[in-house]
Amino acid sequence: MYEISIINNGKRYLPIIEGDVVWETTRIGQPGKLTFNVVNDDVINFQEGNPVLFRVNEKDVFFGFVFVKERDKDQIIKVTAYDQLRYLKNKDTYIYENMKASDLVKKIINDFNLQAGIIEDTGYTIAYRIQDNKTLFDIIYDALDLTLMNKGKMYVLFDDFGKLNLRDVETMKIPALVVGDYNAQNYSYKTDIDTDTYNKVKLRRNNEKLGKAEEYELQHGVNINRWGVLQYFENVNEETNIKAKAEAILKLKNKKKRTLQLKEVLGDIRVRAGTSVMTLLENVGDISVKQYMLVEKAKHVFGNDEHWMTLDLRGDI
Repeated sequence: MYEISIINNGKRYLPIIEGDVVWETTRIGQPGKLTFNVVNDDVINFQEGNPVLFRVNEKDVFFGFVFVKERDKDQIIKVTAYDQLRYLKNKDTYIYENMKASDLVKKIINDFNLQAGIIEDTGYTIAYRIQDNKTLFDIIYDALDLTLMNKGKMYVLFDDFGKLNLRDVETMKIPALVVGDYNAQNYSYKTDIDTDTYNKVKLRRNNEKLGKAEEYELQHGVNINRWGVLQYFENVNEETNIKAKAEAILKLKNKKKRTLQLKEVLGDIRVRAGTSVMTLLENVGDISVKQYMLVEKAKHVFGNDEHWMTLDLRGDI
């Protein structure tokens, strides 16, 4: 069903695996992760930094590197491997101007000798940005957030078997797969207006020509009556189309945040954070679900000739 191989000094090892193999991906700020237990026999020999390859039914799933080895008295080695995104936890300072998020990603990939795959053009040009002593993850996702706010397009950065990809989430819908009532053992559904909901947007920018600051406000009166004032505030640069940006932010954030976790779903290796899956659930709290939902987190468990996954989903339900 699956195969793990570890390469040390040019030699390929096929370790004896004890227990489950777990593959996890997260859409923002975390590398792909593979954890498994190796029986320490007289053959296996591997070190931190060694490449790890994971294939399922002869299909490539994970390529990464050993970062953690942990032993117990039974000589079982618990291994944690991460994909290339792990190196985006490095900190640095970047000062850039007139650059798109996709250009920034290409520069960081080049600066840190990473391997590039498909990097889609994100379209929106960022006038000027200072990112001082921040993780590469934070620097990249700040640029992607600015793109989302100004262009209304969401992009996801992920490692596809050793190649870093930047893709529009709209191009990552998985065909011919439905998750929900018939193939999930359980679910958890939550609604909130606490974490990322705003019904009023206030933007401020300095106008050097006029010698004063300009402010622009936009609000949704109906939802203010429902929830009270939940205000989003930001200082923006002089080049920003302040009206268009306020409209984009209100459209994006003037809604309940709805999250859904499906538990013990029949596994499919195509599903990873950043993809979207058709979700069908009847009578979930205040609604029924029949739509594509974005995978925020995906946890795959392989063991005993079985493959299950737990999916954290989000969407405009």
